[in-house]
Amino acid sequence: MESSSAATVSAGPGPGPAPVDLLRRLRARGAADPVTHVERVPARAGASAPWPSWAPAELRAAFTRRGVVAPWQHQAEAANLAYEGQHVVVATGTASGKSLAYQLPALATLLADPRATVLYLAPTKALAADQLRAVAALELEGVRPACYDGDTPRTEREWIRRHSRFVLTNPDMLHHGILPGHAQWSGFLRRLAYVVIDECHTYRGVFGSHVAHVLRRLRRQCARFGATPVFVLASATSGDPATATGRLTGLPVTAVTEDASPRGGVTFALWEPPLLPPDSNSSSPVPPQATGDHDDLRQVRRSALRETADLLADTVAEGVRTLAFVRSRKGAEVVAANARRALDDAVPELGDRVAAYRGGYLREERRELERALLHGDLLGLASTNALELGVDLVGLDAVLICGYPGTRASLWQQAGRAGRSGQEALAVLVARDDPLDTYLVHHPEAIFGAPVEATVLDPANPYVLAPQLACAAFEAPLTPADLALFGDGAKEAVDQLVAAGALRQRPTGWYWRHRERPEVDLRGEGGAPVAVVESSTGRLLGTVDGGSSHFLLHSGAVYLHQGVSYVVDQLDLADGCALVHAEEPDWSTHARDVTDLSVVSVRSYVDAGPVGMFLGEVDVTSQVVSYQRRRIATGEVIDTRPLDLPARELRTVAVWFTLSPQSLALAGVQPADVPGALHAAEHAAIGLLPLMATCDRWDIGGLSTALHPDTEAPTVFVYDGHPGGAGFAERAYGTAAAWLRATRDAIAECGCETGCPSCVQSPKCGNGNNPLSKPDAIRVLDVVLTNLPA
Repeated sequence: MESSSAATVSAGPGPGPAPVDLLRRLRARGAADPVTHVERVPARAGASAPWPSWAPAELRAAFTRRGVVAPWQHQAEAANLAYEGQHVVVATGTASGKSLAYQLPALATLLADPRATVLYLAPTKALAADQLRAVAALELEGVRPACYDGDTPRTEREWIRRHSRFVLTNPDMLHHGILPGHAQWSGFLRRLAYVVIDECHTYRGVFGSHVAHVLRRLRRQCARFGATPVFVLASATSGDPATATGRLTGLPVTAVTEDASPRGGVTFALWEPPLLPPDSNSSSPVPPQATGDHDDLRQVRRSALRETADLLADTVAEGVRTLAFVRSRKGAEVVAANARRALDDAVPELGDRVAAYRGGYLREERRELERALLHGDLLGLASTNALELGVDLVGLDAVLICGYPGTRASLWQQAGRAGRSGQEALAVLVARDDPLDTYLVHHPEAIFGAPVEATVLDPANPYVLAPQLACAAFEAPLTPADLALFGDGAKEAVDQLVAAGALRQRPTGWYWRHRERPEVDLRGEGGAPVAVVESSTGRLLGTVDGGSSHFLLHSGAVYLHQGVSYVVDQLDLADGCALVHAEEPDWSTHARDVTDLSVVSVRSYVDAGPVGMFLGEVDVTSQVVSYQRRRIATGEVIDTRPLDLPARELRTVAVWFTLSPQSLALAGVQPADVPGALHAAEHAAIGLLPLMATCDRWDIGGLSTALHPDTEAPTVFVYDGHPGGAGFAERAYGTAAAWLRATRDAIAECGCETGCPSCVQSPKCGNGNNPLSKPDAIRVLDVVLTNLPA
């Protein structure tokens, strides 16, 4: 942050400069203009509708007291459909008042029928807590809303089961607590009138596929008690929401998509951090060891994390209430710490007005941070997407988005956190040194001129379906009629469970054979969370999902929590615990892994002469084998240390293409350069796939080889990083020509000579980004695109 910013420090959240003026000041910080495009999203007037005739006067008065004079047209339309008994999804923009669309029919029914109940599902605890505050603030007699989640004290749970008529929870608690204990919830489920599913576009991939079956299990239990609740879903704007939510619920769903709410204008800037000079030590450039070429240091861009931290410090110094979205937990901590440091250098104690927010914090920490932001005690917050959804952050002036969040739906959802009271707002997308980010900031039409993605999920995934059927059988014996509820593949999955000894078939159905219930991880994260514990005190710092523990909590790893750095002493996978001690080393850690892949079967393929495009099942074996320590200031590799961690095996779905050696030779790719060409194409293809599917590069993996034993040809694989697949590889296969065209353009348009993080280098490469050949990657993709049908 420049020292001149300190002159305009605000003592509290004030109006701040206008978005256009603020952006001009931010752009003037450096010698070169980092903004590649500015999009003006105009303000929009709202269109209201009369209150539905069935809405009780008491309810209308309660909403009026809260400032809602009349519903917007889309709210009234969705509420009427739901009250008439139709399953409905309202898919409109951020801050369009989707909550009223389900609150209105649900609360009207609770007031009209003193026995009726409502179940509300949110993907995050923060959103459920926010909705609880909103419903409780209406002060409606007899509704008795309550949150029932992992943070709910045991002493309160019995009261909620017996007395609350509006229960707010999440899919995890529904799966782990409510459905297995359905006998205790029988009174609630017997009277269930509505099931509200908020922010349903987040249920994608493996997580979405699991939630789809949790909802089918809920419908099954309700039917056993004689209830047929109406499902009301709320979603950010998404492609084909009726089809996606129909797949999620297994029910016919009507979509309401015309947004009639007013909207403040948004100034949306695309920001590309500047290139660093060769001798710069102000960021962490990719080390020469990772590129094989010292000259590439000229092509390394300033870290998006550091750029976002400086922007956050500058906006806070301007008195602008700002939320910075950062993709990773560690990144959120780094952005908050750097912003605090910059602010304290300018004005002592001003850094106290900035904090980090992420999953893994303890409940008390999360609630205090939410309160501080809502009340203005904090001016800046660096958050993971834990605050992307629904929480009503009234009064924010600006949003910084550190790296493309993976989908256009998430991008607009995050940008919509600012300007929620209808005022003008600023949104800035800060590009990471990444192929997709670089492509987007130079192709704004891919953001502002394209529809949002359709939500991808696959309930027929056998690795999801079989465990969910086991859960259903534990709750009550399965019958042939139940199998139709769970859809395609259910009978085959039940037969497999019988063969494995998990189910016993009797004339009346299939019975769970074990005393303990099945252990099923809804989020597909590779096991139970790993607790992070301070060795000297035994204090629980937080948790890390099991799938990430090998990379983030291996022995010697640097772990950040609330700006404090810890080093891992020991990772105990058996006990699910990592012991750490506080330390501030001048180095960071980067895990490295090795991967092997074999083809199991081919579902579909395209024969395009010298090129083949395939979709099928593969077995992937990966193992974290070592980690690098790198100087934070320079990126210099200090050393590489071995690790002894178990290998992980994965059967999943992949898309892959093959090329004949002759076609590569005709394109000018020398045999010695084939590995680097394919490796570079693989990295870029992984980086660009989120343009086509609702995923990010951490959901998928890849492998390339000059001669794969199963294909007997040069091959590039891209696979889903979840057992059984998540639907991403199928999407890639279906849009192969467009996907690989964007990949080719991203590489060719990058200004570097030999390859950089903006085009072909990958932050997750287990081989240290070696070998890579940018020019030959373009030639490889030209061969594919020339032969592949458009």
